[in-house]
Amino acid sequence: MEKEQLANIFKALGHPTRIRIVEHLIELNTCVCREIVDIFPYSQSTISQHLKLLKESGIVCGEVEGPRTRFCVDQAVLSRFKAYVKSL
Repeated sequence: MEKEQLANIFKALGHPTRIRIVEHLIELNTCVCREIVDIFPYSQSTISQHLKLLKESGIVCGEVEGPRTRFCVDQAVLSRFKAYVKSL
């Protein structure tokens, strides 16, 4: 895994809400933004910003389904990230 991507993942996971979003996505395997908004006391725009950072880091991916976007954790990226952290 490239150092730049690692740094982006660490940055993305540097906020408790984003960690909770990733945990939620891992638990459910896939989720639409509205479902994520419903579990947090934040606005849709705030959650969308968090999801944007997570997507930019590569740890979360999104697939457009009509008017909605379905999000999930990229398992390959997560596995490589976990292996890196374990090697520390």
